Amino acid sequence: QVQLVESGGGLVQPGGSLRLSCATSGIAFRLYSMAWYRQAPGKQRDLVADITSGGSTKYADSVKGRFTVSRDNAKNMVSLQMNSLKPEDTAVYYCHADRGDWRKYWGQGTQVTVSS
Repeated sequence: QVQLVESGGGLVQPGGSLRLSCATSGIAFRLYSMAWYRQAPGKQRDLVADITSGGSTKYADSVKGRFTVSRDNAKNMVSLQMNSLKPEDTAVYYCHADRGDWRKYWGQGTQVTVSS
């Protein structure tokens, strides 16, 4: 059974930091590209950052220089370090695993709220 479990969300003031983690099980983690998406109320789910199985990364323009995605193949985990948070970063953040074929999986999401 495949599981992706996000953690680390919460309420933070503008300018603050949070670190999200996604623990996976049931997949050959090292063979998957991993990504973080987010969805704000009334908006579509958008890609925030991804990291390939080889470690190459890509970021949405809105988070470049503030967010860092990383993976730990030994622990089957992917993380998202979020710095200099802004109110517009408020959203539910989802972890996604993609094998490049029909094997694509989502986590349940974790809420991030940036507010004073």
